[in-house]
Amino acid sequence: MSRHILILVENLSVPFDRRVWQESSALVEAGYRVTVICPMGATQDCEPDVTLDGVRILRYPLRAAEGGPLGYLREYGLALWHSTRLALRVRRDDPVDAVHACNPPDLLFLVAALLRPAGAKFVFDHHDLVPELFLSRFPRGGPILYWATRLLERLTLASADAVISTNESYRRVALERGHLPPEQVTVVRSAPDLSRFVRRDPDPNLKRGKRYLAAYLGVMGPQDGVDYALRALAHLRDGIGRDDLHCIFMGAGDSFDDMVALSEKLGLTDMVEFTGRVPDEFVQRCLSTADVCLAPDPRNPLNDVSTMNKVVEYMAMSRPLVSFELVESRVSAGESAVYAPANDEAAFAAGIDELLRDPQKRHRMGQLGRARVEQQLSWETSRRALTDFYARLFAAERVRR
Repeated sequence: MSRHILILVENLSVPFDRRVWQESSALVEAGYRVTVICPMGATQDCEPDVTLDGVRILRYPLRAAEGGPLGYLREYGLALWHSTRLALRVRRDDPVDAVHACNPPDLLFLVAALLRPAGAKFVFDHHDLVPELFLSRFPRGGPILYWATRLLERLTLASADAVISTNESYRRVALERGHLPPEQVTVVRSAPDLSRFVRRDPDPNLKRGKRYLAAYLGVMGPQDGVDYALRALAHLRDGIGRDDLHCIFMGAGDSFDDMVALSEKLGLTDMVEFTGRVPDEFVQRCLSTADVCLAPDPRNPLNDVSTMNKVVEYMAMSRPLVSFELVESRVSAGESAVYAPANDEAAFAAGIDELLRDPQKRHRMGQLGRARVEQQLSWETSRRALTDFYARLFAAERVRR
């Protein structure tokens, strides 16, 4: 009988969480049985029990945190309760061979601990550095909050049979802060599925009568920098004098309404457009039309060492981009991006202007980005790393037995 892998994720619903869905699908294709436990979405992914493409998904109701750290404590406590309840239900129906927990929060090792006596392995899929996440969101939270999250991270890493890191910076954290041996930590990068990022004919209507189009694709949370992008666009107009650019912001998140309000305050309503979440067809059409793409994530303890999905997705669509100078953004994008000094909005605006003035440079950077994705950064590469990881995990178990 094939192995059964139980995936726990709290941050997003599935299949909306692209990484988790790609992992789940890859494992099913490799012959594993996969069950996912996750929250329900607000307007999609609402069925409590559904099977999609061979992946069984159990969802629970969850309201996103509001306010400060106490809001997250309530959210995470409720998620832990539902995850535990559903995991025990899954185990009664079908023995679990591995619990694959995706953070945040760094609490899901407690669910795995309940399934360990029956022989389940614990795999920690390290999506976020939670201590750095809380430092970035709550800089006034003080040392108690930081060290509490460091303790939970340490307990999670110590209890894992093996760890999956999304990049080399996260792997280094597992080795140094978690004191894990190198063979216990494997990098599986978040990467675009090139079958979903297909070039289409440009749609001039998206430019709303302007000469150029800029695009943003991604979550709009407090640490994602959409406010930096908006202030950079205001400087591009008022400081540089460029009024021939329209910008489309695709995505949603905790800060969506605040960003719409900020655009109105800055007088950008005739220059920017917020679409919310959009289907793949619109993403493909918009990015195929865009002259430049925006990665305005500011430098902070989390962003500097995190891989930004948007960066690699822009590259997959052969689009040049402007980014702040971040360690992992440079690792991903290489020469396909113009880099502005960290958190310098005027320099970010100048980077946009630089690219719009040089069509040949835009084309060259776009081609470099696409080639880099095809050769090193596509989901096909990550899929092989994931399936090889599980083959080693279960092979080592057989050897020990």
